Amino acid sequence: MPALADHRSQIREALTRRLCDEFVSVPSDTVHRCVADVQARMAHLGLEVTSARVERMAREHLTGRLKSEPPSRRASAAGADG
Repeated sequence: MPALADHRSQIREALTRRLCDEFVSVPSDTVHRCVADVQARMAHLGLEVTSARVERMAREHLTGRLKSEPPSRRASAAGADG
């Protein structure tokens, strides 16, 4: 089992880096937690945990998180970045 855990950890780190680059306004620890949670849920449900599936689901969660922020928060976050 250690090899499986190591493989999941490598996948999680690669996906986290990619999604952090895409979701720059989301803290990296939040992105990391999201990816780890998605992996854990998929494994718990008995689904095949592939990097493509985890990335797609984590991206959906992070997108939903950004879209659910109140407009005033989105405007201030955009102003802080630009």
